[in-house]
Amino acid sequence: MQWLDDDKAEDIDVIDLRGQTSIADFMVIASGRSSRQTVALTEKLVERLNTYGLKGLKTEGEKTGDWVILDAGDVIVHVFRPEVREFYNIEQMWRMGTPLEVVHTGKGLRV
Repeated sequence: MQWLDDDKAEDIDVIDLRGQTSIADFMVIASGRSSRQTVALTEKLVERLNTYGLKGLKTEGEKTGDWVILDAGDVIVHVFRPEVREFYNIEQMWRMGTPLEVVHTGKGLRV
């Protein structure tokens, strides 16, 4: 999440999926300002995760860049163009419990 913030992703949101589904524990949703930025944000995130030993990450949506999904196992990351994010509104669909608060600490983001 901090890396997305560092790379200028906007409106970063984290949803706790534990107890709701077995597909992942957390969902991270962020916006890029353009199709090019949504792809770049996801590519950079994959590179960083690979350096930490996470291999076999799966992505989808890079061709159009409207909505790019990264499956990182226990965490699924969605990076949208703002109007596509607003249209699908997946936060509302998945947010059943208490929202997690993202806090700017001065040294980065934390949940």
